[in-house]
Amino acid sequence: MNKPSRVNRPSRTNRTRRRTALAGTVTLTAGLLLTSPQPASAANLVKNPGFETAGGDGMPYCWERSGWGDNDFAFTTTSDAHTGTKAMKVELTRRVDGDRKALITESAECAPTVATGRQYDLSLWYKSTTPDTSVTLFRHDTTAGWQYWTDLKTLDMAATWTQATVRTPEVPAGTDRITWGVSVYGTGSATTDDYTMEQVPDTLPPPACTGTAKECADGRWDVLPTKNPVRSMHSVVLNNGKVLLIAGSGNSEEQFKAGTFTSAVYDPATGAYKVIATPKDMFCAGHVQLQDGRVLVMSGNKAYPAADGSHGYEGFKDSYVFDPVTETYAKTNDLNDGHWYPSATILGNGDVISFGGLREDSTGSVTAELFSQKEQQWQPLWKVHQTWSYWGLYPSMILMQDGRLFYSGSHVFGNNIPGTGSAIYDYDANTVTQVPGLQRKDERDQSASVLLPPAQDQRVLTLGGGNIDSNPDANRLTDVIDLKQPDPAYTPGPLLPQGTVDLGNGPQPETGGQGKMYVSAVLLPDGKVLETGGALHNRANPVYESSLYDPQTGTFDPVAADPEARGYHSSAFLLPDGRVMATGDNPGNGTWNHNVSIYTPPYLLKGPRPRITSLIDSEWTYGDTQRITVDRPIAKAELIRPAAVTHSSDPNQRFVDLPLSVDGDNVDLNVTSNPDLAPPGWYMLFAVDANGVPSVAKWVHLQGPAALAATDASTHVHAFADAPTGKVTGPSPRRTSQPVGPTVSGCDRHYGSANVCVPTVFPPQVKPTTAARCSWLRLNHYGILKVNGADDPLRLDRDRDGTACGKGDLTGR
Repeated sequence: MNKPSRVNRPSRTNRTRRRTALAGTVTLTAGLLLTSPQPASAANLVKNPGFETAGGDGMPYCWERSGWGDNDFAFTTTSDAHTGTKAMKVELTRRVDGDRKALITESAECAPTVATGRQYDLSLWYKSTTPDTSVTLFRHDTTAGWQYWTDLKTLDMAATWTQATVRTPEVPAGTDRITWGVSVYGTGSATTDDYTMEQVPDTLPPPACTGTAKECADGRWDVLPTKNPVRSMHSVVLNNGKVLLIAGSGNSEEQFKAGTFTSAVYDPATGAYKVIATPKDMFCAGHVQLQDGRVLVMSGNKAYPAADGSHGYEGFKDSYVFDPVTETYAKTNDLNDGHWYPSATILGNGDVISFGGLREDSTGSVTAELFSQKEQQWQPLWKVHQTWSYWGLYPSMILMQDGRLFYSGSHVFGNNIPGTGSAIYDYDANTVTQVPGLQRKDERDQSASVLLPPAQDQRVLTLGGGNIDSNPDANRLTDVIDLKQPDPAYTPGPLLPQGTVDLGNGPQPETGGQGKMYVSAVLLPDGKVLETGGALHNRANPVYESSLYDPQTGTFDPVAADPEARGYHSSAFLLPDGRVMATGDNPGNGTWNHNVSIYTPPYLLKGPRPRITSLIDSEWTYGDTQRITVDRPIAKAELIRPAAVTHSSDPNQRFVDLPLSVDGDNVDLNVTSNPDLAPPGWYMLFAVDANGVPSVAKWVHLQGPAALAATDASTHVHAFADAPTGKVTGPSPRRTSQPVGPTVSGCDRHYGSANVCVPTVFPPQVKPTTAARCSWLRLNHYGILKVNGADDPLRLDRDRDGTACGKGDLTGR
């Protein structure tokens, strides 16, 4: 069977909105006799594990029919048992979508009780005539009730009784019970028997701190002795562990005019940099790793803004691929349009889709672009679905588990898109559905958005932001959305912790609602998110603050702050050894911070690290079981997609849980069968112990759709976000572009050179007088500013001598 794609999946209008239990909770009368008791096992948390005790509605005691979708099915209590006299057979004879499964009954009487943070070993015996089966878990949230949790393991076809075992992830906070069973989501049958569920015992002593008490609580930042040789604003972690740092002209008009375009490759193992020949000004391009590990770089800067305002930044149509082996760029075919500041999202079939940015004439591009993995080129316009929507600059487009894209509302420069500022984009249906709830949607300029760990949970966190046009204090807002809900909506998250801000006279504590824009968010192997860096205003006033967000508890824990300013054109990203690297900062006065910081998280100061001692195979396919050996017990393993980050944006960043089957030091990892959950490509594989301490990563290659098709298995896709009630729009009439003003970057080009940004609107604390504005510019080290042309819209050249904020301008002011 070929891999199913979003193109040939049934429309969501034909899907059931949620998993539907076909039988209610079984009500037992007092004094019910057990017709055929099973031998008791104190450790087994499953009641009636062999289906021997009869219940109601034709199902065994403590078991219920469940499933959803358009399919023909049968549930049979059969005598073809592994032990005893009964087993459960679930069969699909016709399927359009959905699944069927026998689950432990969702009741306090039957569903096993679990403890937050603990793990459980699940086991069952089965026979199957279809490869389309999976061990599926549901959990009971004490607030939200029963909900789908995750798929743990794809079962191989088996003609004879075969045992399957798998370990659950750590139980999320707020969960008191779980239920589970085998989902059948293809034509054929699965017969199961003899279920067991046992709590995993503690295997490790408490962690022993190997640093100072403060370091063990908050981690440690170190500024490296060697500076980054290029003005890089793009950071891409390569599948050999090195880092590609792309600068292009580095936001320097002088380098642009000289044709000096640079990149560098940094080797964390040696601390060495290698400057790479760069064919074009890739300043503010888009980029993403292709499935073979090469880096696709799209568009960049064709021109800086004109001083007379006749045009703004311009994007070119060129596109390149960087090869980590040869460390060289090679040109692809051109895009259909220019895209300065484009998005870049890899899809489950290996294609790349891109939106937004500025065209060659400085207007906003309304052209969607598609790079074909099969053809290794950008597709002509007529082959790409178009809504002719303008998504803005660097719109954060996150791939959902069913192939649609979630626009989180994070973007760059100015106001958000019209409407609610967040949406679900369905490429196949060519529709955009607005999603509500994003707070102050027009103040989320250079916020950060991440698909929270694990990707299976389908929750997105959006943090901070501001607005370079109105230039308010950046905010502390966070928003969380659960895309598993039928009608998903953002809900407010906890406020970002406050740090210190440098307003020009040294760091001082943030007050009121002060937060940060230009924030970086990094997924860590222990399942937390590091948020770090940022600034209070447009290219000014760095904020020194870092914290760890725990998706399980929904809380921030302040940790050590990067001592370096990390505002505009900064980035932070995960290295394969579990540390975080931070680079860049480009304030409005045009300077650049070449210092590089390294964060050592607390988990690296908790004693010995687990080690992956062998990796049987680095080439993985969807639905596989892959074996590793470790030198000590581990609690979880995951794939983390390497960073490709710029301007607070990395929509491809994701953490994919790998459920475990554990036999001593041998650990079998169960790989998702869904390419939309883990798009093809190279990933960092981490093994993590019960104290949250990760191994050094091993690199594994998750192969593309052809490899999936070879397994003759389809993808188990649940119906998430399938009934949004927001405004739905289809394609607009075809148009050329979206008008965009030449001051899109929030900089008034009447003053200084193109790489200097005098804000069009000063921070709210600055009075609208020449003296106050010039004082602010002086505090922020702008130096002497030439006035370009005869216009002086900010009234900085009162004596009209061609120099802003000179002595004559301040006399009597």
